[in-house]
Amino acid sequence: MNPKVKEKKYNELVNQKTPSSTLFKDICLSFLIGGIFCVAGQLISFYIQTFDLSREDVGSLTSASMIFIGALLTGIGVYDNIANFGKAGTLVPITGFANSIVSPAMEYKSEGFVLGVGAKMFIIAGPVLVYGITASVIYGVIYYFFLM
Repeated sequence: MNPKVKEKKYNELVNQKTPSSTLFKDICLSFLIGGIFCVAGQLISFYIQTFDLSREDVGSLTSASMIFIGALLTGIGVYDNIANFGKAGTLVPITGFANSIVSPAMEYKSEGFVLGVGAKMFIIAGPVLVYGITASVIYGVIYYFFLM
C-alpha cells in the first residue's frame, strides 16, 4: 500500500476518534463555578462582618468557613460532581486546597485512621505545604538581613 494512502487513512481515523474541543465551554464553566465559589466566600464574609469583628478575624473566619465547606462537599461526594461540571473553576485556592487534603484521606480510609487517613491526608497537599513554608522561611530570613 502506498505510504501516502496509509497516512491519509490514519489521519481520517484520528479525526474520527478525536473528540471535538470544548475549550470555550470549559473556560466559561470554570469562570462560572469559580465565580460562584468566590461569591459564596464574599457572602460569608459579609455575614461574619455583622458580628462587629476585626478585619483579621473576619478574614480568618471566612477562610475557615470556605475550608470547611470544601472539605464537607468533598466528604459527602459533591465536590467531585462540581469539579466534573466546573472543571478548573473548582481550583479556587482555598476550597481546592481543602479538596486536595480530604480526597486522599477519603480514598484510603479503609486502611484505618493512622495508616490510611492520617498517612495519606497530605499526599497531594504535603509538598505544597513543605515548599511553601520553606520558601516563606527563606524569604523571611533574606528580608530580615536586608532590613538590618
